[in-house]
Amino acid sequence: MLNSLSGRFLILTTIFVMLAEILIFVPSIARFREEYLQNRLERAQIASLALLADDMITGELEEELLTNAEVFNVVLRRDEVRQLVLATPMPHPIDATFDLRDGTPPVLIRDAMMRLVEPDNKIIRVIGAPTREAGLLIEVTMETAPLRDAMLDYGVRILVLSAVISIFTAFLLFLAVRAILVKPIRGVVGHMQRYAAAPEDARRIITPNAGVTELREAEEALRSLQTELIAALRQKDRLAQLGSAVSKISHDLRNILTSAQLFTDRIEASEDPLVRRMAPKLVNSITRAVHLCESTLAFGKAEEPSPTLMMVTLDDVVADVLDSERLAVDPDQLVLSENIPPLFSLRADPEQLFRVISNLVRNARQAIVASGAPAEITVSAYEDADNWWVEVADTGPGLPPKAQEHLFTPFQGGVSKGGTGLGLAIASELIRGHGGALELDRTGPAGTVFSIRLPKGDGI
Repeated sequence: MLNSLSGRFLILTTIFVMLAEILIFVPSIARFREEYLQNRLERAQIASLALLADDMITGELEEELLTNAEVFNVVLRRDEVRQLVLATPMPHPIDATFDLRDGTPPVLIRDAMMRLVEPDNKIIRVIGAPTREAGLLIEVTMETAPLRDAMLDYGVRILVLSAVISIFTAFLLFLAVRAILVKPIRGVVGHMQRYAAAPEDARRIITPNAGVTELREAEEALRSLQTELIAALRQKDRLAQLGSAVSKISHDLRNILTSAQLFTDRIEASEDPLVRRMAPKLVNSITRAVHLCESTLAFGKAEEPSPTLMMVTLDDVVADVLDSERLAVDPDQLVLSENIPPLFSLRADPEQLFRVISNLVRNARQAIVASGAPAEITVSAYEDADNWWVEVADTGPGLPPKAQEHLFTPFQGGVSKGGTGLGLAIASELIRGHGGALELDRTGPAGTVFSIRLPKGDGI
């Protein structure tokens, strides 16, 4: 009960209603005391009328009148004359005097609380105004025990009534909360549990139907989450199947390229000057293709090899990249250039760095060729105190907004038609393996700039 929402709501409602009743009880008991004293003044005034009608009354009648009024004596002031109308001996001296004519709420509450906590029976004087203007004031003396007993009886009745009201109110709220909140929440929890048992079953997606705005928003958010999760699980399955197929293709392609690599050894022995000049580049391209197949197999197993770091002359790597790309472009449409300081060296894995720069240059070249407008691609480098920086900049058409949203996400960041979006994802992962970062600096109609940051420190 204590751990349930409705149970705690029931208990808290009961407590809060009781607190509210207690706040009401304090002024109520003060008001009861005032009315009790005022009632004794009225009784005393009525008793004094017998004496006003007949100046001579017997002692027995006087005692009976005071007993019925529950006072010891009555003093009435009429025409500026203070007159003791009725009197009997008092058992104790007067302890305190209370004037009801000028009693403010704080004073009445204070006096009532003091009377409740004071158990001793005492004699008090009470002063008030006579009813129907039958004089200037009326004054009586009385005991406090009957007053306190009446106040306690009234307080108990008020507290019992408050308890009944609070419990009844809390029970009604308990039923309302169970119907309005707890039952719909349990329904949402039930949907979540059934969905967790089979998250790929679209039939288990929740249908929002709550009448409470907050619960309906929660149901709509859950439906959106379930829909996205089902799509993600389906994509995961497709990617797993695709990864398995790519691994098999890469395995077979590696074997084919290995065989082709053996034939290039004979090509290098050719006497044709053009063949001898082109053969090394062909050998390097086939070697890199073999390495790429091996890396693809490793990527499919989530085992991208760690970089073998060494000091690399950047100009040699960039020259190989640009020479390979020049074979595929018209020099009148695309200019490939480099702006690298002489003997500029950095610490990196040469094969992985080649793959990253080649991917960036190839993407830029494909975008420029697709646009049909002349442009230029420039690879530049510089360094600061903490990092080496390599920039690949082009004056092409820029990246479309959709490609920018998932630029480094596998199978989602492809720009060219038919592209898989793996290139930049793999390149970013390779640079992260160096402890650096691959970032898009800017893109737009004026061109695109990618920057590669490689740290100089050892990461300690």
